[in-house]
Order: sequence, then structure tokens, then C-alpha cells
Amino acid sequence: MKLAVFSVLASLAAAVAAQNAYIGYPPAGSTITPGTNITVLVDRPNSLTPSQEVAVVISIVGCTPAGCPDPSERLGTTLYAGGFDPQYPAQRSPQDAPQQNFSVAVPPGLAAGPALLSVVHLSLVGAGPYPLFEIKNTTLNVV
Repeated sequence: MKLAVFSVLASLAAAVAAQNAYIGYPPAGSTITPGTNITVLVDRPNSLTPSQEVAVVISIVGCTPAGCPDPSERLGTTLYAGGFDPQYPAQRSPQDAPQQNFSVAVPPGLAAGPALLSVVHLSLVGAGPYPLFEIKNTTLNVV
């Protein structure tokens, strides 16, 4: 019985993990400049579990010497909020996942130093369906 419960829980965890989105670009530690545009690439690997993408929100907030704010409490400046329709790239390699590029403007008033780039992802998963809500982050350097 314990093995059956463990198997069910493990398969549910795997199904949820397979639905996750990831920040494919820019990588952590990248340098950005206020007032310029950057590309944010959001990957969403395929899964056997059916899902429907709803939206993403891309935001940025400057960090203080005490650290970066918790993105579940404060996202900062919204750079994009809207639909998410990841597709395979035209020149596809075996490692590629469905993805979408967003060109966003770095706020001109963003202070130099570390900043937290966040992607909030919402999708509907399974036949039910149930909502999957997640926040992914990467730290960038503002110069």
C-alpha cells in the first residue's frame, strides 16, 4: 500500500515538474543597461500531461545591500504581462524546448547593482484542469 501511495505522489510530482517554465536567457549574472532593450527567453519543455498556457509576467526589481526582495511579495516594474505561446525554434536541435522570446525595455531609472528578473507563469494542467502558478528568477547586474 505504501508503495502505491508513493508511486502516485511521485507521478504527480513528475507531471507538475514537467509543466514548469524556465528562464533560458539572459543567464544569471548577465550585465544589462538601463534604458536599453533586452531579450528574455522563456522555455517550457514538453510533457505528456496536457496543458494550456495562460500567461506570463516578466518583471524586474533592484536589490539592496540586504538582498533582493521576495518575488512572491514584490515583483517590481512589470516589463511584460500577457499571453504565452511557446513554440519550437525554426532551426530546431534535439535539446530545444518550446520557447518564446520577449523583447522588453529595462527601466531607465533602474539603479546600478544587482537586480532580480522574475517570470511569473500560469498554466492549466491536466484534464481537470488545475492551475499551475510559479515564479522563476535570475539575478542580473545593472551598470
